[in-house]
Amino acid sequence: MGKLSSMLGLLLTHPLEFRTLVHFYLYHETKRDITAQQEHPTSGWDRASMRRCWEFLDMTSRSFAAVIKELDGDLARTICMYYLILRGLDTIEDDMTIPDEKKQPILRKFHELTVTPGWNFTENGPDEKDRQLLLEYHTVVEEVNRLPPPYKTVILDICEKMENGMADYAHKAVTDHAVYLETVADYDLYCHYVAGLVGEGLTRIWSASGKEGSYLCEQLELANSMGLLLQKTNIIRDFREDVDERRFFWPREIWAKYGFEEMKDLYEKGDVERATWIQSGMILDALRHACDSLDYLHLLKNQSVFVFCAVPVSMAMATLSLCFMNPEMFQRNIKIRKAEAAHLIMRSTNTREVALIFREYARKIHHKAKPHDPNFLKISVMCCKIEQWYEQNYPSFVILGEKGPIYDTADKRTAIFRAEEKRAAEFLAADPRNAPLPQDLFPWELATYVVGAFLLMLGLSASVVWAVLKFIPQA
Repeated sequence: MGKLSSMLGLLLTHPLEFRTLVHFYLYHETKRDITAQQEHPTSGWDRASMRRCWEFLDMTSRSFAAVIKELDGDLARTICMYYLILRGLDTIEDDMTIPDEKKQPILRKFHELTVTPGWNFTENGPDEKDRQLLLEYHTVVEEVNRLPPPYKTVILDICEKMENGMADYAHKAVTDHAVYLETVADYDLYCHYVAGLVGEGLTRIWSASGKEGSYLCEQLELANSMGLLLQKTNIIRDFREDVDERRFFWPREIWAKYGFEEMKDLYEKGDVERATWIQSGMILDALRHACDSLDYLHLLKNQSVFVFCAVPVSMAMATLSLCFMNPEMFQRNIKIRKAEAAHLIMRSTNTREVALIFREYARKIHHKAKPHDPNFLKISVMCCKIEQWYEQNYPSFVILGEKGPIYDTADKRTAIFRAEEKRAAEFLAADPRNAPLPQDLFPWELATYVVGAFLLMLGLSASVVWAVLKFIPQA
């Protein structure tokens, strides 16, 4: 009843969004049903332990659960376990009620505990939202030990790297009383540990599955960059929630130069203008990963893997556009609307369309940018780089039609293309090897060859008959 009333309210207040959601519910088909009988060998739905893991995925993931379930073959189950392991690790690292002396050994050997049968963790604070996952972690352990060795090796390797990075930062915060990240380099390193390594692990799993080429493992810098785009977007969007819970991820290098001493001053002092300048600086930093993310998507060939990667980055760009120059972000946690999310899911099916989404949101960001913002010029350049990436890979003057490409005559680049096309045709025509045969020689030459061949065959036949008659005696 609640959902029906909300849809009726949406119909009255936002009719276009209502149409988008109806279109999504009616026509967006789920690519795979992991509960179906034929999917049990790869999804593991026939096992109670794996069914519980799928339930944990729905409980802990706000955005990834749906796209994980649509991955091909055993990738869905593998990435589900990968996500739950890292979610469990993150839950321990985020829990401020666990003393550092107890947290450090657990974090640093979490990759070993993850394959220790029967292991659970019961010491999370009562308010930790994902504590139930750790209370029943033995279920995760059971399914991790069922994974094929190539996948299991990658997951445990990434877990070990991530746990050590998290432990270092947690220990530094306690011993040095360093509640803030000081520089953008520190910020990048933290995001690498909590998100860039996730991208590295996913890339190695894609290649290990055979659904993507082995060459993809050589592009770990691009994978790291895409992970940083997603993590930095979440950090920007969750500003108020994190500050209220005394989690500070915005680097002091960006916000301290505007006269603020504490991050809570951004909303308590009432200096909205300077706060939005800091906000634009954070979004500028996130946007530098946009083109790398598009380059990474450009390398993918499996459709389910592409959608898995494309949907989150499309939503990240929408979220950055929503947060940019938006003082409301300092007061509460803001999110893109459901209809917009549904629209992005339906559109994120190929690299060209995702690049177009990036370009649209880059234009919105540039439109909202203010000249008196110290980051105005850099924001403009960064948005221009996204435009440039789109134009280099998918020139806008080329329109894809049913009968092939059509060229926009109103665009000056069409005239340049036509001139180049004409020049190439003239060059080919000037090559003697491409000269056509004279038309007047064709029938007479052909007739001569045909008559000559006929007379030759006739002469040979006559000679054979004469030889038979002359040299073979008659009976």
